[in-house]
Amino acid sequence: MFARLTRPQAVAVFAVPVVALLATAVLAPLPFSVAEPGTTADVLGENKGDPVITISGAPTRKTAGELRMTTILATGPDAHVGLADVVDNWFRTDRAVMPRDAVYPAGDNVKEIERHNLQQMKQSQNSATTAALDYVGEKNAKVTLKLADVGGPSAGLLFSLGIVDKLRGDGSGGDLTGGRVIAGTGTIDDSGEVGAVGGVALKTQAARRDGATVFLVPKAECSDAEAELPKGLRLIPVTTLKGAVDSLVALEKGGTVPSC
Repeated sequence: MFARLTRPQAVAVFAVPVVALLATAVLAPLPFSVAEPGTTADVLGENKGDPVITISGAPTRKTAGELRMTTILATGPDAHVGLADVVDNWFRTDRAVMPRDAVYPAGDNVKEIERHNLQQMKQSQNSATTAALDYVGEKNAKVTLKLADVGGPSAGLLFSLGIVDKLRGDGSGGDLTGGRVIAGTGTIDDSGEVGAVGGVALKTQAARRDGATVFLVPKAECSDAEAELPKGLRLIPVTTLKGAVDSLVALEKGGTVPSC
């Protein structure tokens, strides 16, 4: 014989699996990474005691100002990100909740991901060098790029601009930066085409924090960059290395500069 359950008892019995389900959902890892503004590095200067750009086999020029590549700092591919982490960071302007697959290659272990990111950085450096040397018409220069503890391809545009500035500047003896702190992001291929990257809104915050007043952004990501744009930071959209150089020269000489 079974006792007849009253309504409060029935509700209590039903609530037990619901509470267990909610607890499991809160504690279970989710396929997200939490990112925040990362470090920036002046490609015209030194990073951890070593010059970022070293050029031999061709005359170089002294530069002023800064060209800062930007990064985001994300939770690791093996980090436990739960529902509480997602909810806590979802509405913060200095954090972003991103699909883990958008930050790291899917299905790889930590060592494989690190290897993949280093390979992407190496390919980015090679393409940046090829694009820059083709742009300035210099075939004999040997370029070495060194940036510690950074992976991925998103510094390509800034590497290319740094090489151009050291070899040619603005073409008339002046600096590409005009003495400013210029920051930016964007991949680059051998032909000088600039591609989109992730975490642009966080990178603008890192740039402004470290003194930048101008930010070069892949044109396709203008709306993302404008979403949380820090006060005092001007966006310049770019699609090619030549376009980026032309925009910086126009900025210094008072010409027409594109905007998002």
